[in-house]
Amino acid sequence: MQVPSAFYVRFQHGIQGGFAPPTPDEVHMLSRDGDTPNTLLIQSQVRAPGQPSLTGFAPKKVDFAAQAMEPKFAKLYAILRDLPTEEPPGSQDIYDMDTQIQWIDNNWQWCNGGSEGCGMGESFVIPTPEQKARFKEAVEIVKALV
Repeated sequence: MQVPSAFYVRFQHGIQGGFAPPTPDEVHMLSRDGDTPNTLLIQSQVRAPGQPSLTGFAPKKVDFAAQAMEPKFAKLYAILRDLPTEEPPGSQDIYDMDTQIQWIDNNWQWCNGGSEGCGMGESFVIPTPEQKARFKEAVEIVKALV
């Protein structure tokens, strides 16, 4: 599967909330601009143990071609295209990993977990064990990329 020349991926660990919004442990944003498709920009924020907020790191630019990113992103893209999301959005962490992945490109979007986290009820959509395993694989791919 061909990866779009421009895309944005956001990864957040710490999406389960409820009345209060979730407190993320880490947020990573990976973006590829169509004008510079050979560059992947990675921006990360991590909350150190015992600290109340995330600490940002200097943005990192990675050579997309030299680091053989295409097959990794192609696999991530293919996995996400086959996975369901919760319904209604933000209702429940259906993958039970306290983790959100968001993919946006010019033709398609996918996101599990609402923008304010999960914990607002139960989802009408429940993934199969196989789909949960595929989501776990997607999480591992993103973690290896950052």
